Amino acid sequence: MEETFYITTPIYYVNAEPHLGHAYTTILADSLGRFHKMQGKRTFFLTGTDEHGDKIMQSARERGEGPQEYADRVSRQFRELWPELDIEYDRFIRTTDPDHIACVQRFLQRVYDQGDIYFGEYGGYYCFGCERFFTEKELEEGNCPDHQKPPEYIQETNYFFRMSRYQEWLREYIQDNPDFIQPERYRREVLAMLREPLDDLCISRPKSRLEWGIELPFDTGYVTYVWFDALLNYISALGWPDGEDFARFWPAAHHLVAKDIIKPHAIFWPTMLRSAGVPLFRGLRVHGYWKVHEEKMSKSLGNVVRPLELRSKYGLDAFRFFLLREMQFGHDGSFSEEGLIGRFNADLANDMGNLFSRCLAMTGKYLGAKAPAPPESFQAEDEELMRLGRDYLEKYLQSFEAVHTAEALEWLMEFVRGVNKYIDTSAPWSLYKQGHTQRLETVLALALASLRRIALAMRPVMPDASYAMCRQLGLDLEHLDLDLRQECSKWIFLPEGTQVARKSNLFPRKELKLDREEPAQNKQASEKQQQKKAGKGRAKNQESAESEQTWEIDFADFQKLDLRVGRVEGASPHPDADRLLQLEVDAGEGSTRQIVAGLAEAYSPRDLVGRYVTVLANLKPRKLRGVTSHGMVLAVHGQEGLSLLTPESGVSPGDKIS
Repeated sequence: MEETFYITTPIYYVNAEPHLGHAYTTILADSLGRFHKMQGKRTFFLTGTDEHGDKIMQSARERGEGPQEYADRVSRQFRELWPELDIEYDRFIRTTDPDHIACVQRFLQRVYDQGDIYFGEYGGYYCFGCERFFTEKELEEGNCPDHQKPPEYIQETNYFFRMSRYQEWLREYIQDNPDFIQPERYRREVLAMLREPLDDLCISRPKSRLEWGIELPFDTGYVTYVWFDALLNYISALGWPDGEDFARFWPAAHHLVAKDIIKPHAIFWPTMLRSAGVPLFRGLRVHGYWKVHEEKMSKSLGNVVRPLELRSKYGLDAFRFFLLREMQFGHDGSFSEEGLIGRFNADLANDMGNLFSRCLAMTGKYLGAKAPAPPESFQAEDEELMRLGRDYLEKYLQSFEAVHTAEALEWLMEFVRGVNKYIDTSAPWSLYKQGHTQRLETVLALALASLRRIALAMRPVMPDASYAMCRQLGLDLEHLDLDLRQECSKWIFLPEGTQVARKSNLFPRKELKLDREEPAQNKQASEKQQQKKAGKGRAKNQESAESEQTWEIDFADFQKLDLRVGRVEGASPHPDADRLLQLEVDAGEGSTRQIVAGLAEAYSPRDLVGRYVTVLANLKPRKLRGVTSHGMVLAVHGQEGLSLLTPESGVSPGDKIS
C-alpha cells in the first residue's frame, strides 16, 4: 500500500501582510513535506489564505476597496512570497475559491441534517478583532485577552452548532490517543479546557451585519462564521467527500498551527468532523511564537519582521536554517539578526562549511579530485565514525519525524563535528607526507561518504545548499530522491573515480547589516540592553582608556609571535571565575593544551567545542584564578560584543598564521 503524508499550514488571514511567523510555519511545513518525500512517501502540502469576515470588510473599507479586490491583493502577496523562500506547495487554497464554497455549504447541510445545528438568540461580548464572542470568565478585567480592550456586547439571533454534544467523546479520544496533539504541554492544555463545560458554537452572522461570507445553504439571510468556513479548507482542497486526493491523503493529515489557534483546531474542528461523519486527521502539531526583544510580533508594536528583507540581506540558506535550528518546537523563539548571524557562522561557516572545504581541498591535492575506491577494511577510528554516522543520523530522523527540527539539526551538527574530529585525528596531511596511500584513501573515502550523508540530510532544510553540496561531490542530481532512512542506515561511498570539486566555499561568514531604522519599541529595548552593558563595562573602559597607547614594533618582533590555528576539543566553566572558561585546544602538537579564556559572557562551553580559533601559542604560562593557561585565544571586542577571531576554511590545527 502506498505511504502518504499530508501537511497543512493554517490558512493565513488577509488582514495583514506576510511576516516572520507566517514564514516560519510555512518553511517548517515545506521541510516536513520534503523530509517525508525523501522517504518514498507520496506527499501533499497545503497552504493558502482565509478571506471572509468582519476584519476583511473593515480593512477593505479603510483602503477604499471592495472586499474581493482587497482579498485578491493581499492573498497575492502570500502566494508570491512562498517561491521566493523556496517553498513548494501542492495547492494554494483561498476561501473564495468556488470549490471551497461548495464544500462548505455541503458540509453545513450535512451537519444541519444531522440535527447538530439549531437557531437561537444569544447575547455576548463580541471582539471584532478576534471575530468571536467571549464569556465573562474569558475576559481579563473586562478586556479581550489578545487585544486588551473591552469587547462590544451584542445580542442577536444566530445559528449554533451543538459542540457540547461531543465534549465527552473528544476528551476520551485525546486521552486514548496521546500523539493526537503534540507537544504534550498543549495536549494537557486542551484536556484542561475540556474539563470545563463546553458551550455550543455560534456559526453564523446575519447578513444585516455582515454580507462578506459564505451563505448558509438552509438560510440565505445568514453567512457562516469564519471558523466553520476556514477550517474546512483542509478537506475542500482534497475534493471532499468523493475526491481521489481525499481518499489518498486525509488518513495521513497533519495540521501545523501556532499556539494562539489551538482551541479551534483541537476542539471546534474535531467535533465538526465527528458530526459530519468524517474521520479525524492524524495529528495536530503546535508551535510557539517568534518574539522580538521578548515581545510577540504585532503591527501595533511596530516590530514585524519581513522575510524578504532578511533573505535579501543574509541569503535564503541562512534564513531557513536559522528558523528551523533556533526554535525549540512548542516553545517561543527569540529572533534577532545578531542571533541569525551567530548561528550561521557557528554551525554553517565554521563547522559544516569548513568540513566541506578541507575534505574537498585534500581530495583535490592528494588524489587529483577523484573519489578513491570504497575501503575493504577499517581501523577502530573508522568504525567509531561509522557508528556515529548511524547513531546521530538515526536520531536526526527520529527528531525530524517528531517535528523537533532544532533537535534534529543539533544531532546533524554533532555528526559534522565528529567528522571534523576524525579528520584531525587521522591527519591525512601526515599520511600523505609519510606515503601511507592506502590509509589516506580510506580516510578520505569515509570523509566523502560522510559529506554525502550530510548533503542529503540538509535537503529538507536548505534545498539550494544541499544541491550545491551534491554538485561538489559529483552526485547525479536527477536521481537523489532516495529513501533518506535507508541512506542513513548504511554507508554509501562515492563510486571510485567520481570527480569532486577541488575547493568549496559554501557558507562564507556573514556580517551583521543593521541598515534599516528600527521601530521605536525595538530601540527602547535595545537601549535598555545597551545601558546594562554600558553600566557593567564603564569603569573598566575608563580605566583602560587612560592607559591605552599606540606602540610601533619591528617586523622581527612580530615574527616572534607564534600564531596558529587551534581547534577546541573540550570546554568547561572555570571553577572559580564566572567570566573564564577552561579550554582544551588542539594546536597541532600531538596533544591538547589547556588555555584559560575570558569568553564566558559571549559563549557557552557547548558553543565552543569543535570551533576553530586563533591561538597565541608561545605566551609564557600563567595562572588565572589558580588554573594554568598555556597560551591565549584571540577575540575581537566589537560593538555587538565579543567575537572569536576565527579562520574561514581550509585549515587544520597547527597551521601557522602569518
